[in-house]
Order: sequence, then C-alpha cells, then structure tokens
Amino acid sequence: MPRPRPLSGFPEFLPSQRAVELAVIDSLRATFELHGYASIETRSVEPLDELLRKGDTSNEVYVLRRLHADADDADAGVGLHFDLTVPLARYVLEHAGKLQFPFRRYQIQRCWRGERPQEGRYREFTQADIDIIGRDELPRDADAEVTTVMAEALSRLPLPPVTLAINSRKLIEGFYLGIGAPDPQAVITIVDRLDKVPAEQVKQQLISDAGLDDEQADQCLRLASISARDNSFVAQVRALGVQHDLLDTGLDELSAVIEGCGSVRSDRFEVEASLSLARGLDYYTGTVFEIYMVGFEFLKSVGGGGRYDALASDGKNTYPGVGMSFGISRSLVPLMSRGLLTADRKVSSVVLVALTDEESRGAGDAVATTLRANGVPCEVAVSAQKFGKQIRYAERRGIPFVWFTDAGGGHEVKDIRSGEQVAADPATWAPPSEDLRPRVVSTSSTPRSTSETEINQ
Repeated sequence: MPRPRPLSGFPEFLPSQRAVELAVIDSLRATFELHGYASIETRSVEPLDELLRKGDTSNEVYVLRRLHADADDADAGVGLHFDLTVPLARYVLEHAGKLQFPFRRYQIQRCWRGERPQEGRYREFTQADIDIIGRDELPRDADAEVTTVMAEALSRLPLPPVTLAINSRKLIEGFYLGIGAPDPQAVITIVDRLDKVPAEQVKQQLISDAGLDDEQADQCLRLASISARDNSFVAQVRALGVQHDLLDTGLDELSAVIEGCGSVRSDRFEVEASLSLARGLDYYTGTVFEIYMVGFEFLKSVGGGGRYDALASDGKNTYPGVGMSFGISRSLVPLMSRGLLTADRKVSSVVLVALTDEESRGAGDAVATTLRANGVPCEVAVSAQKFGKQIRYAERRGIPFVWFTDAGGGHEVKDIRSGEQVAADPATWAPPSEDLRPRVVSTSSTPRSTSETEINQ
C-alpha cells in the first residue's frame, strides 16, 4: 500500500495535541453549563434548501450523494452543515413544543465547509456555539449576556489575549439609508471586505456595485474607520452629520451592549465598538460580533455571531435569538503548528506500573486495577526491562509517576520529575490534583518561555 498523503483542509491531531483540544472543549462546556446553557447536538446533514436560504453559501456546501446512485439522481437533497446556526433554526422549529423559552443552548460539534484551505480555514473543523432563543421577543440584555459568557469561557483558555469587536447592523444600515444609499445590503456586503482588500478598492466597489457617489462612498469609509473601547463612538458618528431613525436605534442598542460588557474586560479579554464590522450573512439584524486573537490578526476573526430577529418562524411564532461562535480548530491548529500550545504528556496515564519480571505481571495488573477503581489513569509496563529503561519509557510519554512492587508485596511510587520515592498503598494513593489530567503547556513567543496551565474544569 502506498504511503497515504494528507488531505488539505482536514487537520488531524497527534495525541498530545488532541489532549489540548479535549481540555479546551471540557473547559468551554464547564463554563457554558455554569451559566445554565443546555447541550444539544444536531445531525450532520440538513436539507439543501435550508442550507442555501440565507446568505451566499452555495459554493461552500458539501452535497451528499450515494456512490451508486442512479444517473438521474444527482444528490440526496441534503448537505453537510457549514455552521451550527442554520441547524439550530431547524432544531428550534422542530422541537419548539418541547423547549422552554428563552432557550439557552450550547453546541460543540464538527462542521464542513467547501472553501479553499488555508491557515485558520479548514474544510472540516470543530466549532463551539452559544445562543439564547426567545419566542416572539428576546430582551436586549441577552446580547450582553452571551458576550459575558463567551468572555468568561475564552478567558479560561490558554490562548493569546482576545479582542471582541462589536457593531450593530441597525446602526450601519440606518447610516447608509441616511446618506441615501439605494441598496444598503449591497453596501454592507462590500464594506465587510475591508479586512481583505484596500480601502480605495472598497470605495471603487461602493461606487460601481452599490450605486454610491464619491461623497457617499467616503462617508461609508469614515464610518468604518470609527472604533472605541467606550461609548465615545456615539459622538464620532454624530459628528458625521447623518440622520435616520434606524441609526438612532442602532446607536442606542450598541451603546447598551458596550456598557453592559464593562465587567468582562481584563488583560485577557477586551471589548471594542468597531464600526467597520458588518458580517456578510444576511440573517443578522442587530448586534454583530467578531473575535480576534491578539498577535494572530492575520487569521482574521476566530469567532463571531450576532442577533437575528427572524431566523426561525413557523408562520405562527417567530423565534428571535442572539449567539456567538468560537472556532476551536481555527484557533488551536495555528497555535499548535507553531509549537506554542501542547500538552505535558502524550497519554492520559498518570502512573506507569513497573514490572520486576514477567511473573510479576499479574501483581502489576492488580495494582493498576486498584488505582483505576480510584479514578487514577495508569498503565502497566510493556515488558520487564531494567527499571531505568521503564522509567525512560515513562519520561518519553510524559507519565509523571512510576509504581514499584517488591517481592514481599510492598509498594512505592516515584515522582520521576523530582526523584522523590515514597511508600504508597494502591487502595488509597492519589496523585496531586494538578497531575490527574494532562496539562496544557502554553509557550509564548520563544521556546524558552513556557508555562503550564491546568484548565479549570
């Protein structure tokens, strides 16, 4: 069999990297559940008409087709979901009679997106979402709530500092209406490209594709240049001299969110109003968010979201919501590929039970069984080599303790990091709590600058 070649856009982790991903997922789950968010998992496929009904996503959807389908059976009418918001809309409509509103949910699941693979953008990836869904109405303080919850969740992770950029679709749409833009949605779509193309090119597209004149295009760029970490952005927008009722509503709502986020600011998490932020998907109707890792701005956003007042409706009830997603793969893969994030051991084992000889394997298995019954992950040595070789085997795998049993049935455990060796009873012994799980090792800018982080569960 020829040596397999990796598939671009489908990252796979080594054991130590997978340990980091699991630690991150467990930490996110713990934080979300502390705030009363319920876990759900939706199916991997959705009807194509649902996947394609919001935004220009037709070139991103992987369509399912049976290998031996009939010639006239082009596809099965379903595709793999490319995010977790479209499946949520369907899930809420399907199960509305069994849900309590407001419905707070979190979802950590794989997604698939058929785009050109590049660093931070993959065809298969893991994403974490939180949303609050109401029935017919959803209080405005829900926007600040999801911000607070995600801020707390991300602050507990071994990531670079994070900035959350916030804007309001009502604010920018009201501004564009106020300057007389004939098609505000076209303007939003073009302005959303500012982080990808130069401002002068965006201006030309606003004139040629959105029907703006030179002054209107300049006004749009002036608005997009405004950012602030407090409510001073309001005065900056007012100074542009544009008037519209929807603009007033957007300014008020964004001010309330920025003010409500005051408690989440820290050296690990910053919040700012960024009026260049638009987000291209057209189901957003109010506040919009994007998450950036400081020092990794070349990845663009590693998460985002917003408010959608009419994403789901059954004709009788409308289900507005607000939510935010965090790209687990999008954030972790670049960090781990640079050696900036790993785990302190390649296996979950805390203890290696050493063997004196092959005849002692039964006794070693008994020790391991007792330790596991007490929740201590362990493994028995593969062979009865010299103790020095067994210890080196544990070191290579990152296992911190080696267990010895003598011929008389006595037990000792050795911390191979410090060299300390003490008597121990397998029925009662437990490692320090910080050693019970693999710890995430976060390296800053250089290989010599490292710190071990036990992510709180």
